[in-house]
Amino acid sequence: LQVPRTPSQPVASSESRRFANKHSKKALKASLTLGILLGMFFVAWLPFFVTNVAQAVCSCVPAGFFDVLTWLGYCNSTMNPIIYPLFMRDFKRAMGKYLPCCRHSGEPRPSAISLSMRNSNSGPRAATSLKNVL
Repeated sequence: LQVPRTPSQPVASSESRRFANKHSKKALKASLTLGILLGMFFVAWLPFFVTNVAQAVCSCVPAGFFDVLTWLGYCNSTMNPIIYPLFMRDFKRAMGKYLPCCRHSGEPRPSAISLSMRNSNSGPRAATSLKNVL
């Protein structure tokens, strides 16, 4: 005996596989971005903190070496604005929307009035509901 298949079964499983695959790619990319950011943080700041503790215990760290490690940590802060746009599409879009140097020629420039209305509590507001938020 063969059980007839309904046409919706293969489509549903194909869509669920596609959704799971898309979701896993996003999770992998988010994990990669987080791993790179945390890795850069530890590479930049861990030597500083270890040297800081050693300095407190034995006072044997030269001032010039301590300054170099401090600046290595500061360099980490300058790397973050470079790393975020490389790996995060939403960050790229936000930068391109508000910074003139990153905007494409076809995109309209947001007006000062629309920006001030968006950031202020005045002006017309849409009714807040779960449907509007999602």
